[in-house]
Amino acid sequence: MNSDHSASYPTKRHRRLRRTPSLRRMVRETHLSPADFIYPLFVQHGQNVRRPIASMPGQFRLSLDQLSAEAKEIMSLSIPAVIVFGIPAEKDAVGLENFADDGIVQRAIRLLKEAEPDLAVITDVCLCEYTDHGHCGLLNPAGEILNDETLDILAKVAISHARAGADIVAPSGMMDGMVQAIRLGLDAHGFQQAPIMSYAVKYASAFYGPFREAADGAPKSGDRRSHQMDTANVQEALREADADVSQGADFLMVKPALAYLDVIARVKDRYPHVPLAAYNVSGEYAMLKAAAANGWLNEQEVVLETLLSIKRAGADLILTYHAKEAARWLT
Repeated sequence: MNSDHSASYPTKRHRRLRRTPSLRRMVRETHLSPADFIYPLFVQHGQNVRRPIASMPGQFRLSLDQLSAEAKEIMSLSIPAVIVFGIPAEKDAVGLENFADDGIVQRAIRLLKEAEPDLAVITDVCLCEYTDHGHCGLLNPAGEILNDETLDILAKVAISHARAGADIVAPSGMMDGMVQAIRLGLDAHGFQQAPIMSYAVKYASAFYGPFREAADGAPKSGDRRSHQMDTANVQEALREADADVSQGADFLMVKPALAYLDVIARVKDRYPHVPLAAYNVSGEYAMLKAAAANGWLNEQEVVLETLLSIKRAGADLILTYHAKEAARWLT
């Protein structure tokens, strides 16, 4: 046996292990399952509402009477959790329905938990969907975010969600000190066991457009670049994660996912023992749906490859509008 043949053995070994589906499954490093998914729900007032979201084919705004069937379907697919976004009846400068006991999200939580007690209900904690100006915090007369004053509102929202039965609260506004304010508020009201899933690393992304249609949450003027992260920065992302972990975050989140796989990997390397979620956002969903509708891509293959890439980058959980379809494809 000559040395040239011997030197080729490692390369041939890789090829041999790729030869059949069974062999590929045996040596697969990353595994995707429905248990990895969190499914977003958009909830509004009304009766018998199942309103299609034009820019997100297959997604709907649902009235409360639709939630029991939705919860049962989600659980039947072995998806363990939902995240709830509410569209209020009225908006104002503060967003009063956001922390009202009979607010749309509070009512949704109760109905979901009644229908499926084992379904984990996560709630988005922010102001943008509830305020008449559409920003993530209270504004001063010049239209600038009032960070510290907003923290009091976020704590009230989180407490009201926990009181309604939410399993996890998820602040998404990127306010400085939001995790600490919410943790202190929850603890003071007897909700020491309520975990916080912080949108610790949320970029000022162009991929959010369809969500703003779905949740009726676009800002009426200006943008959110003063508090969401610059898309060019990764060291800042690590500092944001550091701050939220130090304040008591139980989960971290990176949003969006596909354009920020490197950030997911860096955050996971820094905090390997903190559960990390990644939000596969509305624009990422919409572009795959559009390509599939035009016959340019095989939807099942490209969606599963996309979700697998997010998991491979380091995400433990994936918030995705593809969750129900992907769960069916995986079973």
